[in-house]
Amino acid sequence: TTANNMRDKRLEEGNKYFQASDYEKALQSYTQAIKLNKDKALQAVLYRNRAACFLKKEEYAKAASDASRAIDINASDIKALYRRSQALEKLGKLDQAFKDAQKCATLEPRNKNFQETLRRLGANIQEKLRIQFSTDSRVQKMFEILLDENSDKEKREKAANNLIVLGREEAGAERIFQNNGVNLLLQLIETKNPELILAAVRTLSGMCTGHKARATAILHYLGIDSICMWMSVDNEEISLAVCNLLQTITDCLLDQGKEGHHGKEEALVLDTKKDLRMITMRLLDMLVSKKVSGQGRDRALNLLNKNIPRKDLKDHDNSRSIFVIDNGLKKILKVVGQIPEMPDCLPLTENTQLTASVLLNKLYDDLRCDPERDNYRLIWQEQGFLRIVSGVLQGPFDLGNKLLGMKGVMEMMVALCGSEREIDQLVAVEALIHASTKLSRATFIITNGVTLLKEIYKKTKNEKIKIRALVGLCKLGSAGGTDYGLRQFAEGSTEKLAKQCRKWLCNTSIDARTRKWAVEGLSYLTLDADVKDDFVEDEPALKAMFDLAKASDKTILYSVASALVNCTNSYDTKELVPELVQLAKFSKQHVPEEHPKDKKDFVVKRVKRLLKAGVVSALACMVKADSAILTDQSKELIARCLHCSPGSWECWAAPALIPLAVEGTDVGKIKASHALAKIAAISNPDIAFPGERVYEVVRPLVSLLNTERDGLQNYEALLGLTNFSGRSDKLRLKIVKEKALPDIENYMFENHDQLRQAATECMCNLVVNKEVQERFVADGNDRLKLVVLLCGEDDEKVQVAAAGALAMLTAAQKKLCSKMTQVTTQWLEILQRLCLHDNLEVQHRGLVIAFNLISSDKELAKKLVESELLEILTYVGKQEDHPKKQHVINVARDCLTKCMDYELIKPLSQA
Repeated sequence: TTANNMRDKRLEEGNKYFQASDYEKALQSYTQAIKLNKDKALQAVLYRNRAACFLKKEEYAKAASDASRAIDINASDIKALYRRSQALEKLGKLDQAFKDAQKCATLEPRNKNFQETLRRLGANIQEKLRIQFSTDSRVQKMFEILLDENSDKEKREKAANNLIVLGREEAGAERIFQNNGVNLLLQLIETKNPELILAAVRTLSGMCTGHKARATAILHYLGIDSICMWMSVDNEEISLAVCNLLQTITDCLLDQGKEGHHGKEEALVLDTKKDLRMITMRLLDMLVSKKVSGQGRDRALNLLNKNIPRKDLKDHDNSRSIFVIDNGLKKILKVVGQIPEMPDCLPLTENTQLTASVLLNKLYDDLRCDPERDNYRLIWQEQGFLRIVSGVLQGPFDLGNKLLGMKGVMEMMVALCGSEREIDQLVAVEALIHASTKLSRATFIITNGVTLLKEIYKKTKNEKIKIRALVGLCKLGSAGGTDYGLRQFAEGSTEKLAKQCRKWLCNTSIDARTRKWAVEGLSYLTLDADVKDDFVEDEPALKAMFDLAKASDKTILYSVASALVNCTNSYDTKELVPELVQLAKFSKQHVPEEHPKDKKDFVVKRVKRLLKAGVVSALACMVKADSAILTDQSKELIARCLHCSPGSWECWAAPALIPLAVEGTDVGKIKASHALAKIAAISNPDIAFPGERVYEVVRPLVSLLNTERDGLQNYEALLGLTNFSGRSDKLRLKIVKEKALPDIENYMFENHDQLRQAATECMCNLVVNKEVQERFVADGNDRLKLVVLLCGEDDEKVQVAAAGALAMLTAAQKKLCSKMTQVTTQWLEILQRLCLHDNLEVQHRGLVIAFNLISSDKELAKKLVESELLEILTYVGKQEDHPKKQHVINVARDCLTKCMDYELIKPLSQA
């Protein structure tokens, strides 16, 4: 009996919650009632009620399942049948939905709702069949055109594009797959016609996207060896398309596809771990194969970089990295150790070796404990390290330090510098350059390296070695950083080195690889303010650097970004506390000094010169590099540059900033988000972020609304969101979906006047949205109270925004008119102050609120008439017409007219 009472209570509760639209609580109550129930007939009622909750929550699979349980108990439960029909329709199972609707119509033939559902479902099924049959014939026709060598070019192109589009649609992809399409696509690839190969590969990518079973089947049908072979072809477009296909398949196997497919299909999926390992092994084999082109090697390295190390260190599973280290670290090290000048070198591009170094870094960072790291070190020690010195020094930081600390390594590098063979000198100089980054060893290198490099620089006739020796000197010369007092070289030497670097940079007859080293040199020398100033005045040198940044060689990205960060002073500088400076001087400690040319007006001048030379388009081009070389650190540097630059370059910078705000280091993401906030705050969103781009900016702005960010970032993010929320309801909805409302409300409480004002103005724009209004109507929150109290603030701008929000809320939701009178005892006093305000904008909004309250309810109007508000309305309404005040006077008169309609006051003539 007790259990039955509890059950009935839960059922009653569930019904109440359902009527109040609180579906989550209703669901919980019905679930508890199901557990307590033993009565079979009642069980059907409970299941069908719970199915109704799931329908409202848009969880259609669960709704169908619960409705089926109710139907199993009572086959003619009409409510359960109709609910299952609705759920099945949403799940795309139209035939089954039609059967349920048919049964409902048979049980209740006069029910118009059932008849209408049957008619609609029938029409939908016909349309689906028509599309299916037309898709079948279209697929066949397209393949006929494409495989017929006599088809004309235009027809072929059209068919190829249609095929790609069809492959992206679920119905089309399934038709192609069922009609022997994969075999026909393979025939297209075998035609050796680049356009047909591209169409086939792109169609296959569409078919694999988000569909694990189909992706697995296609992988096995094509074979990983064939895919890797196509990826190695010497055609950039095809190679990239095949790389995207393999990435799409990998995403599906890693369960990162667009949608999860449930049910029978999952049973077809083979062991994904086995497939992933097979793909990884083939990619590692590609690295050391002589048959693979440099481009194919880059693609394999990029895929490994993207998919092997963990994306999130909170995920404990680093088994993919361990697998690659055990099975492929030697292969990666072999690529890193290649010397392009040697005859037996593997085919490489400019980017290959740095991409391999980035992979070494990422794998090392992905290790979780010392035994794993020791194993890693053991493998590269076995490799014999003369050849891999350079690569390892570019790679993991403490691994590089360990290498330099090993007995005989430094001596070996010194000996190589003095070798007669130019190739030895080249390797040794590059190794020295990389070694000087590891600062714990830099003192040894500064004392020994400078002399060595100067010797080589003077003696050698080989430009390639000369320029590298110079870069080494540049790097060692900038060891003091931006500290003016810690210069390594004599006055003027740094400028001379920089001048030589600029000369080489502008000399197009020198090969790009060597010119790139000149940029590397400048990335160190520009820590010196004299060098920065000379560099930005040299427009040909800037343009030469930007052209290199836009070229296919992406290994230069970090150097260009570093040089730009230095020229714009967008690196972090520590504030010097005067007391500590005095203390340091007293104890004869070194105090960092700022160069006179690092003051603000010099920096602004430099930024203007860079803008003139086209820095923003170069940075935008750098961000587009879809390569592992664009590391998080490089992204951060680019974000810093874009964050610091003033001027009207919004449209240029926005496309570059959006990806930087989403991926990279925390500092980089914050800098990029702040730069977007600056643009969003002061420009027209339609121009700065055209089309769909504006929706991508909302999340970065919302990310700045937390207490860990500084006040300026909060403020500019709020201004940007205010600007956006005034544009369209779609944008307002996006802001709500990004969960920005609680943060905006927090800033409305803020003691800081400008932040409070910006947040209130933002809310004023957001309350136009229906969802936001419903949050104000909901019980158990102080949102409305906060807005009412802000109307009573002394700050006029806050009052304008808060009164605007209140005017819109009370106009849109009658419930809020009565709620307003309950949230605070001061409501009437605040309203009267608004209606008497000196600022016409505030007064107008106050009178509109009064009008909304009067219009909403006669009793409320009576309350207002009995207060001093009537005198205020009469005073304002009696004023003579005045163009500046007319809108205010008219609202007051409308209030009085409404009171007369209620017969709460009489016209003057009758008084």
